[in-house]
Amino acid sequence: MKLDPKTDLKLERTVAAPRTLLWECWTTPAHIKQFFVPQPHLVKDCEIDLRIGGRFNTVFDVEGNELKNEGVYLEIVPEEKLVFTDAYSEGWKPSENPFMTAIIQFEDAPDGGTRYTAIARHRTPEARQSHEDMGFFSGWGTVVDQLEAYARSLTR
Repeated sequence: MKLDPKTDLKLERTVAAPRTLLWECWTTPAHIKQFFVPQPHLVKDCEIDLRIGGRFNTVFDVEGNELKNEGVYLEIVPEEKLVFTDAYSEGWKPSENPFMTAIIQFEDAPDGGTRYTAIARHRTPEARQSHEDMGFFSGWGTVVDQLEAYARSLTR
């Protein structure tokens, strides 16, 4: 995939958990609540309809403020790739102020781990810069750390 440095942000990590388990974490509401926002913030609610055009809705508690994020899945490749956006909500209803499209990729890594890639695509260079300024790398890095710790706690 060719990235545009003017509008795209990318985070890559090797995670010490199998991609099948990371996929399960990313596609199960109860699991999303455990890692999807940097602590001490919380995911209060999550709804997933795992199909193209299906909903991926979350409600966050950030310092006592409730933030709703409605989106849909654009691409699903089981255990390999999830693409979702807030540009639309379920039923392909356009959003007033879309923020980004996210691409999450999972590839096998040595020793049973996973090469994890998270890409945030933005409509404008200004939106990309705003996301970087608000802490994309540290925030999404924390989410990956939380995902890894949580997935390892589930290792069967």
